[in-house]
Amino acid sequence: MDKNNFFWQIQNGALPPPPAAATLGIRFTAIDGAAGTIEVEFQARPEFTNPAGNIQGGFLAAMLDDCMGPALAATLAAGEFAPTLNLNVAYQRAARVGLIQGKARIVKRGKDICFLAGELYQDDCLIATATATAMVRSLATGV
Repeated sequence: MDKNNFFWQIQNGALPPPPAAATLGIRFTAIDGAAGTIEVEFQARPEFTNPAGNIQGGFLAAMLDDCMGPALAATLAAGEFAPTLNLNVAYQRAARVGLIQGKARIVKRGKDICFLAGELYQDDCLIATATATAMVRSLATGV
């Protein structure tokens, strides 16, 4: 864990948050870089709804990705990034406009390949789960 990496620079205000995170209304509520765990809140807005009035699944997938990615990003060295290679989402129930809580963790971290897991909750009910695979890369070398 390096407090000079992109994630921590965003957290301390040295860099602006990514536009996608701002769109999702993310707020970090607990970060444990040493353990590779994170808890966040998202503000699901009316613009995220499908014709039935529920939050469209793509937004929930983006929330899960934006939960699991930072759990790993908080552990990276300066100059490293970790793009998602694979994202698997399972929807449990419909989500509504309002507050959504996310929890994510690193399941296993190798030298380059990392396995992640995350869940979304609304009103203490599980709404979606995901697993992901990410690859640690160096910004300087691209490898």
